[in-house]
Amino acid sequence: MTALVTPFTNDGGFDPDAMKQLVEFQVNGGVDGLVVCGSTGEAATLDDTEYSEVISCVVDTVKGRVPVIAGTGSNSTARTITLSRIAEKSGVDCLLIVTPFYNKPSDRGIIAHYRAVAEAVPLPIIAYNVPGRTARNMSPSLTIDIAQQLPSVVGVKEASGDIAQVMELVAHRADGFMVLSGDDALALPMIAAGADGLISVASNEIPVEMKAMVDSVANGDVEKARSLHYQWLDLMQANFSDSNPVPVKTVLAAMGLIQESFRLPLVPMEDTARKTILDIAKRYEISI
Repeated sequence: MTALVTPFTNDGGFDPDAMKQLVEFQVNGGVDGLVVCGSTGEAATLDDTEYSEVISCVVDTVKGRVPVIAGTGSNSTARTITLSRIAEKSGVDCLLIVTPFYNKPSDRGIIAHYRAVAEAVPLPIIAYNVPGRTARNMSPSLTIDIAQQLPSVVGVKEASGDIAQVMELVAHRADGFMVLSGDDALALPMIAAGADGLISVASNEIPVEMKAMVDSVANGDVEKARSLHYQWLDLMQANFSDSNPVPVKTVLAAMGLIQESFRLPLVPMEDTARKTILDIAKRYEISI
């Protein structure tokens, strides 16, 4: 699944035409789902009206061809519920909810957070563990506990970067509970270890290739998956040479899909880093 960027116009407004073009590029590329208004989508910079507009644009463009998942997480449970209700009204299929950031809640607080959202909004939830952004790791035992207590929490996007943690989670999860990689460069080992898929940044740029890699390892063709992994590894890593989504939006702009526009506090890449990632994109022949 692709963690979509949010295209902006040069004056900083939402660009629905570019979003429609990007969605078609993704669906035609064979991805299994789209995640809108996550951290890659600069959701923290959107007001409620824009948030609804972005999600509705994606849902209306997709027309049911693939599931649409909305990122609705916040460090405020009440705010998370508000965003989740907007997403529900906009017609999404599922919610992606990050563990509350900055507050650093206890395990009991995290469980209470997910319970409150689950009771307020009748949509399936994928929890999101990304301690690099939240300063709070969700342990495998906590994730499993949440899934046991709250049936609507159907999976987790794991971006801890800890393969051992992922394996512990896979080993002890209940049947049907999804474990999804939140790191492009770790998708191969995570899926080989039993995870179920990937929520990808790189598939904004190369949906066909990332889909092929994920399908290959999931179907047991590790040799093909390994070949694709190393073929595209430079791009996967370069996408995080600056704060996400600055590098990937820089490449997408060079591909002619969006404008190279960000919202503060994100700013364009410095010239040297920008040249490096665009040189990689040219080497791969994915930029204009």
